[in-house]
Amino acid sequence: MRIKTLYEDADFLVIDKPSGIFVHPSTALRAGPGESTVLDLMKKKYPGIQLSHRLDKETSGVLVLTKSEKAYQFLKKQFQARTVKKTYVAIVNGHVKNDHGIINKPIGRSPKDFRRRLAGRGVKGKIREAITEYKVLKRFQAPFVQNFSRLTLPRVRGGTYTDKNFEQITPFTYMEIKPKTGRTHQIRVHMKFINHPVACDSLYNPKGACPAGLNRLALHAKSIEFKNLDGKTIKVEAALPKEFKKIVS
Repeated sequence: MRIKTLYEDADFLVIDKPSGIFVHPSTALRAGPGESTVLDLMKKKYPGIQLSHRLDKETSGVLVLTKSEKAYQFLKKQFQARTVKKTYVAIVNGHVKNDHGIINKPIGRSPKDFRRRLAGRGVKGKIREAITEYKVLKRFQAPFVQNFSRLTLPRVRGGTYTDKNFEQITPFTYMEIKPKTGRTHQIRVHMKFINHPVACDSLYNPKGACPAGLNRLALHAKSIEFKNLDGKTIKVEAALPKEFKKIVS
């Protein structure tokens, strides 16, 4: 798998992570036998490379890696101080009513599924502060596939899906989302909390509508902004995936 480099200097490497690849095996959700991770691939060229943060397997977009322990610790302090600015875009189910909003709801573990996190009633274990800011970019209607985790999109000549291939359309919202904290699955959990879960999310929204032609989680890390070791602000952006462009255009 080829991974595009978006920015590189002596200390930092920023890549455009594709959807469908783990960044690093974890105790809860490991890559399968022979399945490479982002870290595996990057270490072939940069033996001492380290992840400074993570993206979920199905999330695409900007991911920062550090080339030295000094750079790693420097960036880690920025994450802890919440001075790193991250911007995502997502397609969610339904029409979000407010054009702007802030979700301030602590997140803990789900008592029913160790893979999931939860905001609101029934939270298990340690509860952590979580704040997410959002802005509506576009409200639209589109053909959809129901229950994304179980159904396969129909075969269409040329790979093009049109309204004629589906009997119904349903509302979606295209959003810009800025997490102010860095909790596991934060955006996915918070959007589900306000009853507008991220489309095509097999873990948090398995029975929800998925836009026709999109066969991955509808979440993309658009940009990140941090300071390098010289104190200069570095802002890196990842282009919107073509499958997103087609749906929201």
